[in-house]
Amino acid sequence: MINFKQKELVRNFFKEMKEKFPETEFVSLTEGPENPADLWINITALEDEDKEEELIAFASDKTSDILLDYGYYITIMTRRNSENSGGMKYQEIFA
Repeated sequence: MINFKQKELVRNFFKEMKEKFPETEFVSLTEGPENPADLWINITALEDEDKEEELIAFASDKTSDILLDYGYYITIMTRRNSENSGGMKYQEIFA
């Protein structure tokens, strides 16, 4: 179950990511399969491999900061297909 602080961190993280990579789309937020306290932000994969590498580097820096500052493990998972991803949808996180 996601708490208020995690929801706030996910919102801020995705907002910053969307500003830098406007072509990304939020798919869902899911718990990690090995540890339900871990959160995966599922996003659409980028077509440009160089941009995707930039996105991964950006996300790595941001998620490391979140882990060190708040103790929450959050990561991104890129998806080519957004169907049947499960988890919390956009309106549940950003409403």
